[in-house]
Amino acid sequence: MSPSEAQKVLNEIRANVEKVVIGKSDVIDLALICLICGGHTLIEDVPGLGKTTLASAIAKSIDCSFSRLQFTPDVLPSDITGFTMYDIHTNEKQFYHGSVMTQILLADEINRTNPKTQSALLQAMQEGQISVDGNTYDLPKPFMVLATQNPVDLTGTYPLPEAQLDRFFMCISIGYPDKLNERLILERSRRKLGIEALKPVTSAETVLRIQASLDKITCTELVTDYIVEISHQTRVHEDVLLGASPRGAITLMHASIGHALISGRDYVLPDDVQRMLEPVFTHRIILRSQAQMQNKTIGNVLQEILRKVTVPATS
Repeated sequence: MSPSEAQKVLNEIRANVEKVVIGKSDVIDLALICLICGGHTLIEDVPGLGKTTLASAIAKSIDCSFSRLQFTPDVLPSDITGFTMYDIHTNEKQFYHGSVMTQILLADEINRTNPKTQSALLQAMQEGQISVDGNTYDLPKPFMVLATQNPVDLTGTYPLPEAQLDRFFMCISIGYPDKLNERLILERSRRKLGIEALKPVTSAETVLRIQASLDKITCTELVTDYIVEISHQTRVHEDVLLGASPRGAITLMHASIGHALISGRDYVLPDDVQRMLEPVFTHRIILRSQAQMQNKTIGNVLQEILRKVTVPATS
């Protein structure tokens, strides 16, 4: 599939999702980039902004199976991966799959369950498969986890460990709508034009073809070196305690390729890297306590790094 054909399909998906997620085309684009890159999305925001609607709308638009798991302290790893039980009628072991055996999984309030249960998602997110009682099961494709967490109400939560955070392709925030879009939201709610009214605009097979087309996107050595230098600067910046890992640099490269594709190009520009930097690196960097006391944010530090690193000249 050519970049122009892929862009056309992605535009159709975006337009369909925008019917229920109003005024957030940039957020939808980030989620779609995660989807076509085979990544997973962590959405940090307060309740009521459309996180569940976004996940469900993407699943409906691409005609994929969708499952929602509400994470609470009593959720077990087997609720996610599934379990094996002896069937007395057949005298055989029977596998009962968990919530993860789907194409689009919404892990709602993932930080409200314990680390053992959180880690049950690690293999699924990294390898696209799960292991239960010595047996390995492949997950359906495309497979994407959209996890949510409330950054304000932290009572009774378990912070995601770094290993878990690093599995997320991006960390994004939906944010409040402006007045005009909020009015549209209210009008659509009054007319009951919700997620139920959405129809698929493409198929899972087409999404897989778009994923395969990423191999045709050119990322030159100049752009690759630009990514490497930015990643290096996160590790030596005076305000940073923990910088981006090599996996983070790989993810930034893939995200930039995805952004080029969704823009209809078959080559990556430094602009793509700059646009993807914060969503990809925000959850991978930890600031020193002194910087936090000075009210510095990770976004501030990343912008400082962008100003410091020389932008390669591409033609």
